[in-house]
Amino acid sequence: MIFFHPKLRTLLVLGRASNIPTVWSNVLAGWLLGDGGTSGFLLLFLTGASLMYTGGMYLNDAFDAGFDREFRRERPIPSGAVTEIFVWRAGWGMMTLGAAFIAACGWSSALFALLLGGSILLYNWAHKHVTFSPILMSLCRFFLFLGAASASTKGITGTVVWSGLALAGWIIGLSYIARRESRRGAIAWWPIAPLAFPWILAVLLNDGSGQWRALIYSGLLAFWAFWCLKYTFRSQQRAIGRTVSGLLAAICLTDLLALAPEPGLAIVFIGLFVLSLVGQRFIPAT
Repeated sequence: MIFFHPKLRTLLVLGRASNIPTVWSNVLAGWLLGDGGTSGFLLLFLTGASLMYTGGMYLNDAFDAGFDREFRRERPIPSGAVTEIFVWRAGWGMMTLGAAFIAACGWSSALFALLLGGSILLYNWAHKHVTFSPILMSLCRFFLFLGAASASTKGITGTVVWSGLALAGWIIGLSYIARRESRRGAIAWWPIAPLAFPWILAVLLNDGSGQWRALIYSGLLAFWAFWCLKYTFRSQQRAIGRTVSGLLAAICLTDLLALAPEPGLAIVFIGLFVLSLVGQRFIPAT
């Protein structure tokens, strides 16, 4: 078992570090759907996206400090593990540095760095106060996906946009479930319908050998999705946290489905999926 120094673990918990592989997966998928290109741009974007995600998570705790002091006293700020001013400064610093890395990929990438940063800040500021926060969360991943494609050879194509929308649908579905974690009562099925968007897109976009691969990857994603959802809809003791954590890791599988790649590349996305699951054993995903 891996043991983290308490201070290091606090920093990793603040940044939801177990979700970072899903960020890498989104960036890689968007970049590849745009036909790849200069590996240097990919590295810049991966670094920038990782910093912006981590910084955004720090700011999420900073914005929610008042709420957490009342309802989630185990979080790093109310527990006294870290000071609120440090979290504000670190969050803004990483967001700014991450945006600079992404902007270095070109003007179009710089625009998406601004859109991504704006959507992260809007979500952090508003998510406790509005019912459509799942849509705000989905915008963060949508702009990340399109931004990565903007740094590729072909840039943003129709396939990239549709794949980004399918990813956004997945985020809306899991975010709705996550919002229900602290509430009692039945959970409706219809708000999680957007979870089906990646499968619909795979059917529409893939043909020939790609269609067979898409069917295989669809089966893998379907198995995992139903396995996760059972903890919310079929368990006598509801465990929404397990559902949400599993669906977060499966973001890598939605990217796999969008690409429907050859087995050699598929291993990369499955590896990122497994890495996220392993990380969740030590660092909570939410």
